[in-house]
Amino acid sequence: MATYKTTISSAVSSARWTDTAASSTAVEASSSSIHIHQIRIVNTANTTKLYLKIYNVAASSVTVGTTSPDVILPVEASSSVEYDFDPRIELATALSYAVVTGAGTAGTTAPGTAITVVFLTS
Repeated sequence: MATYKTTISSAVSSARWTDTAASSTAVEASSSSIHIHQIRIVNTANTTKLYLKIYNVAASSVTVGTTSPDVILPVEASSSVEYDFDPRIELATALSYAVVTGAGTAGTTAPGTAITVVFLTS
């Protein structure tokens, strides 16, 4: 797993969380309350549409396919997308996420190739 945090100074956010190997295993980017301002999802290496599932719980509490995500964001095949949130997404407990090929709670299939996900947070 290649997840890392970078401290940044901008008018909107104070941290950038980058995962260059996001897949169907739940990952915890933050274990405390956090605000999401922007998300970039890079799916250029896959020929299938993918879905980023975001959870407001610790990754240890997530069972992908069973735990209901708080947010599900699509990214088309062979493309990338940026989502800007105004107002921001507020997660009171944690920021955990997973990437799968199926929409909705029940999706569990990993992408053929892991993707990059970037969160701008505060």
